[in-house]
Amino acid sequence: MSFKIIVDSCCDLTPAQLREGCFVSVPLTIHVGGQDIVDDACFDRGALLHAMKECPTAPHTSCPSPAQYLDAFDCGADDLYVVTLSALLSGSHNAAAQARNLWLEEHPNTNVHIFNSCSASAGEVLVALKIQELAQSGTDFTTVVAQVSRYIEEMETLFVLENLDNLRKNGRLSRMQSLVTSTLRIKLLLGSTPEGEICKKGQAMSVKQALNKMASLMAANPNHAGKRLSIVHCNCLERAYHLRELALQQCRFSEILISETGGISTVYANDGGVVAAY
Repeated sequence: MSFKIIVDSCCDLTPAQLREGCFVSVPLTIHVGGQDIVDDACFDRGALLHAMKECPTAPHTSCPSPAQYLDAFDCGADDLYVVTLSALLSGSHNAAAQARNLWLEEHPNTNVHIFNSCSASAGEVLVALKIQELAQSGTDFTTVVAQVSRYIEEMETLFVLENLDNLRKNGRLSRMQSLVTSTLRIKLLLGSTPEGEICKKGQAMSVKQALNKMASLMAANPNHAGKRLSIVHCNCLERAYHLRELALQQCRFSEILISETGGISTVYANDGGVVAAY
């Protein structure tokens, strides 16, 4: 059976991975300073960071429409797997679910499953790669869905941001947390709940210290051994490599991947942010 893995553009696969043929990316759109920036292959990270820095108001984003997902479904594959941002953080999952219902009315023999990653960025990367691994091995659709759903339940997402303004202004972080961090000049180590909401995991006086705490948290989790670690960075490769070295020293991951933020992740991670999932 042929398959396609359809991801929204918060899934920060590398350009090389996206060229492999089994992935289709559906773009979200970023609105900043009167500009509409489509988060597709033409996205310019430097230009977005500059626009966000110059704009006095917070950028905001809009999810793909059901019609965009329907276009992505029309790829000739028998099995369609869709990976979206946490349904609690974006309307992308809902739009994909609407598209699935419309598609199955006309194509009842197609298999379509929408995975709520309960994560973003690095977490979506891991989910997409897990689907690829299973589907390419010949695993049947029902088993892929069951195994990937369990994988999502066991996945952990952690992140450290240099600047929390965009998260706060877009309602992703409480005003009190943002006020405390800016007043005391501390850095929060954040993560996701099992449901896909943002939660605090710790704090530190610098990003480097927060990354050290992140590695310690990963090492302390006995379930990390043998898993794949995805690290996504926003314009700070040296921080990504620092976390990779810490993970190599302290953890027992089977593989460590590094990629860069696309447009949506850049909005929320902002310059200097690091996201990790395993």
